[in-house]
Amino acid sequence: MTLPDVTVTVIVFNDAARLPRAVASLRAQTHADIEIVISDDHSTDDTPAVARELAARDHRIRYLRLPENSGGCSAPRNRAIEVARAPYLMFLDSDDELPPRAVESLLAAHREREVDFVMGAVRRVRVDNGRRSVWMPHLVSERRTLDGIEDDPRLLFEHLSTSKMYSRAFLDRHGLRFPEGIHYEDQLFSAQAYCLAKAFTIIPDPVYVWYIEPFAAQSAASISNQRHKISNVRDRVHVQRLIDDFLVESGHGVLREDKDYKFLKHDFRMYAGDLPYRDDAWLEEFAQIMNPYLDTLADGAFVRLPRPERVVLQLLRDGRLSDVRPAARGLGHNVAPRHVTADASGAVFWGDAPPSTDLARRELDVRDLELDTRPFTSAQFRHEITELAPGPGASLDLTIRTFDPGLRLPVGPQRASLLLSPGRRRLTVPFRLDPVRPGVFEGRVRLDLAAAPLPVQGFDGVRHPLLRLSQQGLANSGLLLAPLDFPPVRARVSRRSGLTSHEITVEPEGRNPGRLQIRWRPLTLTAHVIRPMTRKLAHPKLRNAARLASSILK
Repeated sequence: MTLPDVTVTVIVFNDAARLPRAVASLRAQTHADIEIVISDDHSTDDTPAVARELAARDHRIRYLRLPENSGGCSAPRNRAIEVARAPYLMFLDSDDELPPRAVESLLAAHREREVDFVMGAVRRVRVDNGRRSVWMPHLVSERRTLDGIEDDPRLLFEHLSTSKMYSRAFLDRHGLRFPEGIHYEDQLFSAQAYCLAKAFTIIPDPVYVWYIEPFAAQSAASISNQRHKISNVRDRVHVQRLIDDFLVESGHGVLREDKDYKFLKHDFRMYAGDLPYRDDAWLEEFAQIMNPYLDTLADGAFVRLPRPERVVLQLLRDGRLSDVRPAARGLGHNVAPRHVTADASGAVFWGDAPPSTDLARRELDVRDLELDTRPFTSAQFRHEITELAPGPGASLDLTIRTFDPGLRLPVGPQRASLLLSPGRRRLTVPFRLDPVRPGVFEGRVRLDLAAAPLPVQGFDGVRHPLLRLSQQGLANSGLLLAPLDFPPVRARVSRRSGLTSHEITVEPEGRNPGRLQIRWRPLTLTAHVIRPMTRKLAHPKLRNAARLASSILK
């Protein structure tokens, strides 16, 4: 028998429903000379029957079943490497796919120049809303061959093993296999591959389709999305320590600051947005696991972070856990701190009092936020709902407190408004913010959701109101933070025309930054007739045909 060019391993555990889709994407590859190994981590659902049926349909498919469940991705991948017959290897998860030309594109790059592995672009598809994006697009935007990871240490951020085609000889030469018995195995495996490779090629072609379910139920969430588990934190930190040890042992200690920056900017940042939603006991355990590791990281890695992220990290390291929650809300959204404090030297610090240590003074110094000097349109404020109650009909009565730590607003009442746009037209609700004390304002407003202008076909989706401040003809719009937990408020709103109605749900966002969230769901005629018809009419081919007809008639 002739050997296949490429072996693609599909790892699966209790995923009988999606396995056929993953395998179908392999059978549809434009390069057909491949071997497909389904490596089953001892599934207990219908996966074995589905896998055997798939193997019966195509002689290229082999089914491998582990004798017991390993609890991770490493063992099924390693067992497949043992039986793989091709000189090049790839890996696919059962809930993802390969684009049709993935194997062809990666193999062509291998044949063009002898390298240890080739990597390409990863398409991310949100399962909840269908949105598409490219994972780490700046790293895969152009075709290039690197003579080692030192040529571009930023690639440590791209730690997926599934976006690459490996030379079997490279893996065997270094005994490179996935670490078993731990989670986040991709991070260690990829770090080792980057450091051990003499040369690797990057191509901009899409080679992997990664389906993301960010809001899956906790019981069904992937390992990387189980951040609510303290064991998840422990596993992630453990892998980082293993990577650190490997960098030293392999002579790549020079990469430590880049790797530490990647951990802070990616791994820690994933937990940071969730911190406002964790209870005291969880935060204490989190600090006990995280702080000893943070103390080992290079100072230069912290300096490269945005100031708000440095503040969260330092508050955690100082044990100021009650302050961590408000500091972590709105990360990445230009949300100001509630209060700042200046000392005699002119330094301005996060919080109500100057820090007591040199490290804390450096990390909590917020002068680079330019709270008092930014143009008004980009100035940073903080808007929090302190009280929320259902009003008559589909209205909400809100009490809103605005924090102005840079003292940008003049003394006295301020003009403000809520902005809400479930369609193309915007609902604007003006109200007044009155001074409570310097830098703090408060106001009350009624938001009537029945007054929000909806498209004729109705609206099915989510919106988050903004708060706009007006001053001397200028406007500043910012997020409206809701209480972290309150019972959802539901109302039914009829269209003025009487054709249909919507169910509206008001709820906390439930994740960083925790905005006020309003969800519309069309009912009756809109849901079953008008919206499907509108989607068909909105098809690009129909729109182009309408434009062509219009140009001919002119």
